[in-house]
Amino acid sequence: MDPNPPAAQRASLQWALALAAALIAAGAGLHTAARAAQSAPHTPHTPAAPAAEFAPEAAAEPEAGAYTTRTFDWTDTQRARAVPVRLYLPAQAAAGEALPLVVFSHGIGGSRDGYSYLGRHFAARGYASLHVQHVGSDRQLWRGNPFGLVSRLTEAAQPAEALARARDLSYALDRLLELEQRGALGVRLDRARIAAAGHSYGANTTMLAAGAEVELEGRVLRMRDPRIRAAILISAPPFYGWADPAKIVAPVSIPTLHITATGDEIRIPGYFSGVSDRIELYRAMGGATASKALVVFKDGSHSMFTDRAGTGGVSLNPAVKLATREAALAFLSGVFERNTAALDRWQDRYRALLSGFERSLRQ
Repeated sequence: MDPNPPAAQRASLQWALALAAALIAAGAGLHTAARAAQSAPHTPHTPAAPAAEFAPEAAAEPEAGAYTTRTFDWTDTQRARAVPVRLYLPAQAAAGEALPLVVFSHGIGGSRDGYSYLGRHFAARGYASLHVQHVGSDRQLWRGNPFGLVSRLTEAAQPAEALARARDLSYALDRLLELEQRGALGVRLDRARIAAAGHSYGANTTMLAAGAEVELEGRVLRMRDPRIRAAILISAPPFYGWADPAKIVAPVSIPTLHITATGDEIRIPGYFSGVSDRIELYRAMGGATASKALVVFKDGSHSMFTDRAGTGGVSLNPAVKLATREAALAFLSGVFERNTAALDRWQDRYRALLSGFERSLRQ
């Protein structure tokens, strides 16, 4: 017997088909891009020193030795679900300093090895960066019979997997903080400075952890993790099939940074999602009094924000990656260090890449 009433079943199917379609473009090719992070050095950044944040040399790729990486293959026994992670840490940290932390969620078909340009840079600048792999919607989707790809993508976009991803994020944070408390990481983490971030499907995951509320089968589901103090949403798709997106994201009360591009589009037969979807989510996020910022790059593509090098234009791609990671740190500096001018300085520096920029960050 189908446990879902007809209305809920239709909503689940709408979510699965629309979100699977929306994420195929972002995920396609990630299996070729995902790779283990390479060691690379820069003097670790102390977030409280704004003058060092925007020095020209800080924009370069971290040199070898600025960060270290560790991988963990955790299993949430209560859900019988593997939660692999990769942790980026500064190679050096000031004595007694507690590090801020970013927990990152990948897009569909990704893995813990992806978005390494962010993890490397965050760690080289004094942050810990925990990249979570979601086994129900990770790179395994690209393996196996190619004729089954659409059905695998559809299954990965079901509401059950969307909710499981949010639980993955909170579980990984639980385990990391347990290790830190036991002294097993060799560093201290600052529980007052924890942010979540994600791209595409990972942005949906991040929104759930940040306080977005969805209704399924007549029940409002709240996945908010109160330890998350800020959220970075890259190419965030709407919550298709789960009621009005504005209603879903209005409860988000923590500061959010939204990053997109005018070419952040998904086009497949019978389906289109453009930058307007990302901007509408930004407008609705947290209501009228929300603390939030919006970055819109010129041109680009939906998958430009992954590790892939050939998307969004050969010359534009590395520049946008550089600007994206710096925008994230400027935003976090504003939230955690009350450095509210950081994003304004970032805008001045990267103005030539921008189509739009807004901010209403509050202390």
